[in-house]
Amino acid sequence: MLRHKLFATAAFAVAISLQVPAFAQDDPVVAKVGKLEIHQSELDIAVQNLDPQFAQLPDDQKKVAALSGAIDVKLLASEAQGEKLQDSDDFKKRMAYIQDRELHNAYFRKHVVDATTDAEVKARYDKEIASLPKQEEIHAAHILVKTEDEAKAIIAKLDKGEDFAKLAKENSQDSNKDDGGDLGWFGHGRMVPEFETAAFALKKGEYTKTPVKTQFGFHVIKLEDTRVAPPPPFEQVQDQVKQLVMRDKYVAIIDQAKKTEAVDIVDPALKKGYDDVSKMQQDGGDAAPAAPAEAPKP
Repeated sequence: MLRHKLFATAAFAVAISLQVPAFAQDDPVVAKVGKLEIHQSELDIAVQNLDPQFAQLPDDQKKVAALSGAIDVKLLASEAQGEKLQDSDDFKKRMAYIQDRELHNAYFRKHVVDATTDAEVKARYDKEIASLPKQEEIHAAHILVKTEDEAKAIIAKLDKGEDFAKLAKENSQDSNKDDGGDLGWFGHGRMVPEFETAAFALKKGEYTKTPVKTQFGFHVIKLEDTRVAPPPPFEQVQDQVKQLVMRDKYVAIIDQAKKTEAVDIVDPALKKGYDDVSKMQQDGGDAAPAAPAEAPKP
């Protein structure tokens, strides 16, 4: 039943997005519906336009789902032509918009997606990293106990020279006790305020001389080390940085096009909204470029 529902969904998704391509001679037929043919290029487009719920399916199952949808498209398209629905004004308006949208997408792919180089992305990454404010991080460990007296007893043992990690393994109530209470590296905002204030006030090698109370209990905190937080590796944020580069390219292209083609919005409310969004884009705000939802993704 679930498989049937998935295929039905695939058919619907393909039906609203599949466009018939111009066929090349090396574009083989993969299926026939009566006298109509489904070519490999159509199947490829159908696969690309599958609903996101199919993203995790193996490739062979994606092709089957896409083919099922493409067959349904051919069947109902033939029926629609028999009723001459293609001659209706509504259909012609929709097709005109679809053509404009696909031309937009083709231009976007050529001048934004394909024109964005690895060197541009790396340069943008370097620029963004250079502009980031320096963030302090600390490496700390702690011993968590239930009562203030327990914490004071541990501090007394530390004052006598006992090992912090050993005391954490023997006394801490936290799950990291086997690691000697090690909390790793963290920056501001990661811990509860009382803990953070006490930890960041320490110098390297120091531990808190009085128990630190939080909602979790009483802590004895030791500062292991400090550093400036390292930036995220390029490989980790490469895709996000590429989106920034492409966004800027897209906005620049749109701005240039507006200089040659005047945009006149008659409705006052729509004009105000459009102008506000355009200003946000020009100012580098978070407003996304007003690209159709079907714009190709890199």
